[in-house]
Amino acid sequence: MLQIKSFVFNPLQENTYVLFDETGECVIIDPGCYTEAERQELTSFITSRGLTVRLLLNTHCHVDHVLGNRFVKERYNVLLHIHPLDEATLKAVEIYAPHYGFYQYQGTTADQFLQEETDILFGRTALRVLFVPGHAPGHVAFYAAREKIAVSGDVLFYNSVGRTDLPGGNFETLLHSIHRQLFTLPDDVTVYPGHGPETSIGFEKRTNPFCALP
Repeated sequence: MLQIKSFVFNPLQENTYVLFDETGECVIIDPGCYTEAERQELTSFITSRGLTVRLLLNTHCHVDHVLGNRFVKERYNVLLHIHPLDEATLKAVEIYAPHYGFYQYQGTTADQFLQEETDILFGRTALRVLFVPGHAPGHVAFYAAREKIAVSGDVLFYNSVGRTDLPGGNFETLLHSIHRQLFTLPDDVTVYPGHGPETSIGFEKRTNPFCALP
């Protein structure tokens, strides 16, 4: 059975996720760990559970979600998967990271590209790749249908949505992504966002002030 462990990392309070099942295989999504203490927190959990890291996934490549990419790649010898439309977003982090105070950021490159509506497999788990641009050009979400879990990145939050004033952002595109890709999932799907607490598809469809359905 799929389980999920969340961590809150870096000054931007980003949610990093480790998804794992009964086989002991896991994936790391959006490692925002920047300090040594944050890296140790992540690795200690993985070690304590005896997990084997199979994949490194980014929902999108803004600075707060990629700070630990290089560390995870080198520590666990895994490949970084992103959507091809976010390759430029990842590259840009090397330029602007110091402006956010991340002077020690070490960049890396993608190793493989995600394709929407395909499945990522690890252990006995399948994650469907959902293409949800609007906050970032190549933003994706990951959906485990059997367990009714969605990792939404910075698209859908608890009673909020992702900002669209960054390069490549577009509010109408974001709403389209939410309505066509996320709000078509079952109401009892639990949503794990890139910031803040978890929520559910049904709750956001009814109450979200930005994107609730009429």
